Amino acid sequence: MSVPITPALKDELDIVIPTIRNLDFLEMWRPFFQQYHLIIVQDGDPTKTINVPEGFDYELYNRNDINRILGPKASCISFKDSACRCFGYMVSKKKYIYTIDDDCFVAKDPTGKDINALEQHIKNLLCPSTPNFFNTLYDPYREGADFVRGYPFSMREGIKTAVSHGLWLNIPDYDAPTQMVKPRERNSRYVDAVMTIPKGTLFPMCGMNLAFDRELIGPAMYFGLMGDGQPIGRYDDMWAGWCVKVICDHLGLGVKTGLPYIWHSKASNPFVNLRKEYKGIFWQEEIIPFFQAVVLPKDCTTVQKCYLYLSEQVKEKLGPIDPYFTKLADAMVTWIDAWDQINSTGTGAKLPNGAANGKA
Repeated sequence: MSVPITPALKDELDIVIPTIRNLDFLEMWRPFFQQYHLIIVQDGDPTKTINVPEGFDYELYNRNDINRILGPKASCISFKDSACRCFGYMVSKKKYIYTIDDDCFVAKDPTGKDINALEQHIKNLLCPSTPNFFNTLYDPYREGADFVRGYPFSMREGIKTAVSHGLWLNIPDYDAPTQMVKPRERNSRYVDAVMTIPKGTLFPMCGMNLAFDRELIGPAMYFGLMGDGQPIGRYDDMWAGWCVKVICDHLGLGVKTGLPYIWHSKASNPFVNLRKEYKGIFWQEEIIPFFQAVVLPKDCTTVQKCYLYLSEQVKEKLGPIDPYFTKLADAMVTWIDAWDQINSTGTGAKLPNGAANGKA
């Protein structure tokens, strides 16, 4: 099967970036990002000035803006953690979201050519997924590939893709214990493949190179309650990934992983990471079986209904492990309330007075 030329979707996609520093890294991405609107979520001290290179169309929200827009519901948005990026998902008015960390640069393919990560993500999102039957040539919709012998013809139409999960060259996305035992390990292996994650299979989602269809799965892309004041960090994207995958499986939506690669430039401190991850390393041994066993009722026909049911189950099944999960379950409900409030009025997500913006 051949894939048509990929549309740019410049009027249908926002790029969301969480940051605590000046965004000089955008210079490298200028050829690929400049035609898109950026939503920058400033973490940490709201009085600090974040400089954005000239020529980019953006809006920048700090903690004061978040508090002003959401009021008491702002409690569900993490502070001093990259999970704050999900506020950008909430206030976007576009169909698609691409999110990237500010220490991620343009990678090169094996021929030395710069990789247009955003173009590949768009390809992934616009092509169907095949979670119900694995194709041994991976993505059958790529040019030069097709469905192999024995693949049921009734399944070849595929289903809509909700999530495109990209990978990284250079610094791998390791947890703190693995970082400590492999401090010099770098990923130089470029695998030219995209695959659909099978139905019923969970995965550890990384938020540093991720795109998704906001209309299909946006309300489930809540990056948890992490960071300042919480007993855990660095599990925000994984929490979202587990929730998203369960909901996608239930609603008949697909998740792809593989291409595109970005260049992850900076390894975070493994000792700092261990302090953030410590409880999660133990808790994940019970969290994963929880998500593997949870069954969403048939009357959960929307993402919001699915997510609210999950919140009830989190409180009931994970709450006894630690009071944090009761707090997280409540934050999940608050998140949905805030999402619906912002996205139902058509006015709540407009740039607030005092937030910074820029025009190309």
